[in-house]
Amino acid sequence: MLNQISGGVCAAKGFTAAGVHCGVKAGSSPDKNDLALILSEKECAAAATYTMNRVKAAPLYVTMDHLENGVAWGVVANSGNANACCPQSHENAEAMSVSAAAATGREPGDFVVASTGVIGQTINISAIQAGLPQAAAALSADGSDAAAHAIMTTDTHSKEVSIEFTIGGKTCRMGAIAKGSGMIHPNMGTMLAFITTDCAITHEMLSDALHEVVARTFNRVTVDGDTSTNDMCVVLANGMAGNSLIEWKDQDYETFLAALEEVCRYLSRAIAGDGEGASKLVTCKMHGARSEESAERLAKAVVGASLVKAAMFGADANWGRVLCAMGYSKAPFRPEHVDVSFCSQAGSILVCKQGDGVDFDEDKAKTILTEKEVIIDVDLHEGDESAECWGCDLTYDYVKINGDYRT
Repeated sequence: MLNQISGGVCAAKGFTAAGVHCGVKAGSSPDKNDLALILSEKECAAAATYTMNRVKAAPLYVTMDHLENGVAWGVVANSGNANACCPQSHENAEAMSVSAAAATGREPGDFVVASTGVIGQTINISAIQAGLPQAAAALSADGSDAAAHAIMTTDTHSKEVSIEFTIGGKTCRMGAIAKGSGMIHPNMGTMLAFITTDCAITHEMLSDALHEVVARTFNRVTVDGDTSTNDMCVVLANGMAGNSLIEWKDQDYETFLAALEEVCRYLSRAIAGDGEGASKLVTCKMHGARSEESAERLAKAVVGASLVKAAMFGADANWGRVLCAMGYSKAPFRPEHVDVSFCSQAGSILVCKQGDGVDFDEDKAKTILTEKEVIIDVDLHEGDESAECWGCDLTYDYVKINGDYRT
């Protein structure tokens, strides 16, 4: 049984967090937090996934190095600057961990380091160094929301979730914060996501679980087809729940895996629905496929297609664009077997049967597609496998936001 609770990254025992304004970006509002800190009372098993973009930001390389031993104590992250493709980027990423360590009494290698924001501009490291003592002083069990806001860039709201589950008679908790709105087309892990849990689990099992879940959640999100240089998803597990250590892929592992998937699925949907300029979450459910891999490829092509996204913005039941996107996905399927329906809280309507259009009520279709969440349901009638991918509509505001992002 998975129960949603409050607390975010501080829901699990032994974790505190903080978010403060330090002025990473010149002229930023003092009301906008831009420096986040998360800390555990005890050493954590740690696992991470990273962007597959060949151009990686310096904080990723620093984090990879710090997590080579499979343990960590906390996270230091900033918004306002990506610390990517600029002079002294690696040195500045290391400096963040050194300052975080000095402010908390830990070691530099104990920290995950992350940054998000504009690429190619030198980060204001002095502001971060000056802000970390303030962040450390603000660490509290109520700090998750402040930390969640500190990692936001063009997000319109913070993304935070926490759940409770039972393993071996012990209550375990897991919480997370994430950011992501634009430059979202992950092929690794996610935008930025930090997950904490008090469940006792080995680094090896934690890493296996994260990689398995990420493939079914964050890697099925697309907002604009751009894969960021800074994408990172990290899980820290301090074992303070007191459950028997999960060392094998037994029933306890499956329970943990289900909890992790619940958290990542929630964040994935939240990120997709908050795409830059988006007015609605668009979900494609692809079923009746020959394989899960082909179902995923087809569904991701649909939610990632600019013409489909534009049609969803206009509440236009242009189902031909769905089949078109499927056709160039390079996944095998037989068009003459495909059924397409549009669904939402307002109802469901079949628009294509066995690859051909059917007569349907255009007004009803428009009403369905006007809702805040729209589902494109596709039945391939070829097998028993399925996949679900998430995206958003494409609006005028996306171009406005990205036309002058640096200013």
